[in-house]
Amino acid sequence: MEKSVRNLAIDDAVSRRFSLVLVALAAMILIATSTAHANRRPAKTRMLSMDATAYCDGGATRSGVQAASGLVAADPRVLPLGTTIRVTGLKSKRPQTFTVADTGAEVKGHEIDIFIRDCARAKTFGRRRVQVRVMKQP
Repeated sequence: MEKSVRNLAIDDAVSRRFSLVLVALAAMILIATSTAHANRRPAKTRMLSMDATAYCDGGATRSGVQAASGLVAADPRVLPLGTTIRVTGLKSKRPQTFTVADTGAEVKGHEIDIFIRDCARAKTFGRRRVQVRVMKQP
């Protein structure tokens, strides 16, 4: 009888140590993963130099939505549909944010076509060299 009580006491002590080791190990893993996430740098955004033109033809875009302000057409091999971009180099001093919603028959390579509702303004827009920062891709 004495041996079984003693064995129970030893088993209980081993079990407690094992539990402490597991808790310590879990804490170490938690600290390591949270440190790794804290030290992770945000992904770099791509900057592209592109030629910008304007269009005013309404209607449905390649993505299925109606053409509207804030939408651009781009070559899907460079900027896939649904990509959010920030464009600098337009007339305004601040960068403007657009969503790629169309492909445009004549838009090839590093070109974007910006929708402007007023056709007269779209014609006077001309062709401009702009800087495009890819903010979010689908």
